[in-house]
Amino acid sequence: MTRLSDEEFMVRVAGGLDLTEPQRPPARLQAKILSALLARQAETGPLLSLTEIHARGRELCVFEQLVTIAPLGGRAKSVNLCRLCHARVLAECLENPLIHWSGCPYSAFKKS
Repeated sequence: MTRLSDEEFMVRVAGGLDLTEPQRPPARLQAKILSALLARQAETGPLLSLTEIHARGRELCVFEQLVTIAPLGGRAKSVNLCRLCHARVLAECLENPLIHWSGCPYSAFKKS
């Protein structure tokens, strides 16, 4: 059995791809990327408050809406609630998770 060079291997792999139709990454990968980006963003400083996020046009999930109307301080309203939510775990582990509430960024991945 002869071993292919890296270039020959990549040419053979690329030859079997249909590049006319753009491929969407799997929903699980999209969820993991979003989680990593949010974690990295939280490391650099406080996140925007949920009120500011909603004012900028992003729909809030049901849990974020509850925190928004709760009598909590500003710091509590800048926490990444997705880190605590089971929807994140489901989306990262299942290709078609059962997440049905609107405003959840992880439920949007399964629709794509």
